[in-house]
Amino acid sequence: MPNPRLIIFSGLPGAGKTTLAKRLAGHLGAVYLRADTIEAALRDGGIADVGGLGYSVGYVSATENLRLGNSVVADSVNPWQLTRDAWRRAAAVAGRSWVDVEIICSNPHEHRKRVEERAIDIPSLKLPTWQQVQDRDYHPWTDPRIQIDTAGVTIEAAFDELLRSVGFPESA
Repeated sequence: MPNPRLIIFSGLPGAGKTTLAKRLAGHLGAVYLRADTIEAALRDGGIADVGGLGYSVGYVSATENLRLGNSVVADSVNPWQLTRDAWRRAAAVAGRSWVDVEIICSNPHEHRKRVEERAIDIPSLKLPTWQQVQDRDYHPWTDPRIQIDTAGVTIEAAFDELLRSVGFPESA
């Protein structure tokens, strides 16, 4: 990619964030960093209380890959201003730009169905319940970002909107 950058995905579980982030990483040939994967590996390695370690590993990995000239797609709930700022700092330290993308599902019935019917794609990951998603400490955004609403649209339509919004050509 001629202008490597960090694409920072945020959003509640079940909104479609991981589906779109993986698809974008594949489309761009970008490095894909997922907080859930990192945290699962840390727990599998014997760290019971992961806390913010998964995010910290993600920030450092993003900086390193951006310095190497790779675009990076970061996939995490990213619930607080603190975490959003830390991803941006990772890009700034590498001298690269970033794009904030928040994925939402504005239809609560559709969102709940997705949460309750999700398949586990990381063997040791325990998926949250609908109640846990609703109770999540997810702070509202105050900064500009691209917001993609996945409610009532196909993944292809949401992905094409994402590509247009971040300035990439549409998918084939």
